[in-house]
Amino acid sequence: MPQNIATAPIAAAGLIAGYGVAVASGSRPLGGLVLAACGLTCIAIWRARDGGRTAALLAAVGIVAFALSHLLGLVIGSWPAVLVVAAATAYACWRVSDSRRAAITAR
Repeated sequence: MPQNIATAPIAAAGLIAGYGVAVASGSRPLGGLVLAACGLTCIAIWRARDGGRTAALLAAVGIVAFALSHLLGLVIGSWPAVLVVAAATAYACWRVSDSRRAAITAR
């Protein structure tokens, strides 16, 4: 797995595309499959690049974001909630993992 792949856009896209596929297809499992594919890709990258602890931490961030999107959706609507948690997840991925990768490859 290449070490220089940014995971923030993959993680955010997984949340957004997963929800979009679920809505468009009417199949929540299909949306979950999209979300899981992106999540597992990110986990593989984090594990190879940053180790198991970081991979577990960021995987937990993604799972919590997914759960929070359901609660937040009751307050601000489904799509806005998905976009908010996708942005927060992308920031966490960038801050914890991707920014280190950028610093290393810039040297």
